[in-house]
Amino acid sequence: QLKLVESGGGSAQSGGSLRLSCKTSAYATLNFCLAWFRQELGKQREGVAFVHRNGRAQYEDSIQGRFIISKDDSENTVYLQMNDLQPEDTAMYYCAADRRVCYDDAWNAPLKFSNWGQGTQVTVSS
Repeated sequence: QLKLVESGGGSAQSGGSLRLSCKTSAYATLNFCLAWFRQELGKQREGVAFVHRNGRAQYEDSIQGRFIISKDDSENTVYLQMNDLQPEDTAMYYCAADRRVCYDDAWNAPLKFSNWGQGTQVTVSS
C-alpha cells in the first residue's frame, strides 16, 4: 500500500498563501503520477493540479496561475503552493497517486487514482 500523508493545511485570509505537502513512500514520486484534489462539504471531489513522474505539471483551469505543484524526488514529497487564496478555495485537500494515469491525457477524475491520503483542511476567510 502506497503511503500518502498530507500536511500544511490551516487557516488563511483572502489573498494569503499556504503550502501543502504530501509525503509519499520511497521512490513514489519517480514511479507514480500524483495529483491534488479538493472536496467541499456536500460537493464532488475535484482535481486541482497534477504532476507527472517526469515532472510535467497540469492544472485545473480555474487554478492556473495561483497554485503551483512541484515534487522533490529526494524527499519523496509533492507540494502544492497556493497563492492568492480565496474563500472558494476552502475545502479538504487530498493527495492522490496512480501509475496508470501516467498514460492518460485526462487526469482530472478521482476514479483514475487508486491511492489516497487522509486529507488536510484549508479554510480561507474573507
